[in-house]
Amino acid sequence: MIVAIDGPAGSGKSTVAVALARRLGFRYLDTGAMYRALTWLAVSHGMSLENGDELAQLARDHPVSFAGEGQVSISGEDVTGAIRESEIDRLVPIVARYPEVREVMRDRQRALGSAGDVVIEGRDIGTVVAPEAEVKVFLVADENERARRRSADRSGVTTETLAADLRLRDERDAVNTRPADDAVVLDTTELSIDEVVERIEALVEEHRS
Repeated sequence: MIVAIDGPAGSGKSTVAVALARRLGFRYLDTGAMYRALTWLAVSHGMSLENGDELAQLARDHPVSFAGEGQVSISGEDVTGAIRESEIDRLVPIVARYPEVREVMRDRQRALGSAGDVVIEGRDIGTVVAPEAEVKVFLVADENERARRRSADRSGVTTETLAADLRLRDERDAVNTRPADDAVVLDTTELSIDEVVERIEALVEEHRS
């Protein structure tokens, strides 16, 4: 089974997906981390972010891999922490905007998800990467709540700055961030992580029955 969890930044995708995968005994795949890892690698190599073809080739040459609950590696390095830095936050939309980069990443995502029993989270999982997913959920949340959540793991960055960054991300990612026609849209603003996980788990059990 594939469970697709989509939504904008700060909607709770990663936290919910990790907890859900643990509860179901599924693998967890964070597609956003793949774009972050590629951005980190390009920056560390001093590459220009203005050439989509070169970035796509970099992605082909250095496929992202995962281990455990969210450990991310690229080019032989564990970049789990490095890809959450504010600089990567700012630059990753530039890298992710290129269709040629997205195609390479989507091929990798499909390969990683092909074994099944996986929770995949991102922005276009239910619509593009895995439209055959048995359970599709699109998470949303109030902008202020999304900024507050981001500030919890972005030390030194104000909530106001994060809110402005989120608005910019939303604008840039709008074309790739939309719910599938058969997705369940879930507003997480007033819900705890456990409550969100329980609701999605109920959808999984409903499908199984």
